[in-house]
Amino acid sequence: SLAMNPVQRPEMFIIGAQPVCSQLPGLSPGQRKLCQLYQEHMAYIGEGAKTGIKECQYQFRQRRWNCSTVDNTSVFGRVMQIGSRETAFAYAVSAAGVVHAVSRACREGELSTCGCSRAARPRDLPRDWLWGGCGDNVDYGYRFAKEFVDAREREKSFAKGSEAQGRVLMNLQNNEAGRRAVYKMADVACKCHGVSGSCSLKTCWLQLAEFRKVGDQLKEKYDSAAAMRISRRGKLELVNSRFNQPTPEDLVYVDPSPDYCLRNETTGSLGTQGRLCNKTSEGMDGCELLCCGRGYDRFQSVQVERCHCRFHWCCFVRCRKCAQVVDQHVCK
Repeated sequence: SLAMNPVQRPEMFIIGAQPVCSQLPGLSPGQRKLCQLYQEHMAYIGEGAKTGIKECQYQFRQRRWNCSTVDNTSVFGRVMQIGSRETAFAYAVSAAGVVHAVSRACREGELSTCGCSRAARPRDLPRDWLWGGCGDNVDYGYRFAKEFVDAREREKSFAKGSEAQGRVLMNLQNNEAGRRAVYKMADVACKCHGVSGSCSLKTCWLQLAEFRKVGDQLKEKYDSAAAMRISRRGKLELVNSRFNQPTPEDLVYVDPSPDYCLRNETTGSLGTQGRLCNKTSEGMDGCELLCCGRGYDRFQSVQVERCHCRFHWCCFVRCRKCAQVVDQHVCK
């Protein structure tokens, strides 16, 4: 909900003013307290969550469930009430987005409680390379995201061994998987120094991976997500004991996915009617699979593109606009 309702920048509100936190929708009591203590963080939490939503929509753009948002505080709608593997991915990528945004804000000096990374010098870094550039503070980003994002789950009450406990444990597992994806993919970046670019000296620092790479890895975790159930002892256990026990970096789910083919108000499925499909593809974006066998309609549209571009001295490119009629297909 912070992603859908942008928070003002820190300089736009008075530090310590509680009305800012009380007006933000969707916060749990614990998150509201953290908001009051770390108001300047809220804009970046919102940015991180928005990054997570965009990445989710990119990764699932060709799937029956395409991570669509709805116009309410639930963001993804009632489909998130089901502990499916899609819900698992949404939780993981949102938590990852928060780590990424807060870590980068630290490096850029936007937060008063953190600064550049203080990560130790890697052992395998050549001796003549300097370790001291201003790196992304992924340690702080990880710790803050864990405290803030997990607060909602840790406040919930449930009976031991209940479905409610199973869902809480699932959410916590997937939050952690998202955070670890960002943390573990951060790597050393270096810059050359020297006369005429001789690179006689290098300065290195810790840098976050591009978020697209984080999304790609979490999508792989989604594809191999483990089906779990809550035991009487109050722990998640594998539905099929023949599979390997999931690690903290893996995604887990407790409910089968709903049918995303048809619109269903109960489950929150938006269906695939009206979705563009690829007539020539045999993949998930193909009309046969995406339309769930219902068929598709063909229509023509006019697309305007830049064409006949020429470079003019000096120094600009001038293009013409060309209109092209293309065939498109939508699910019935």
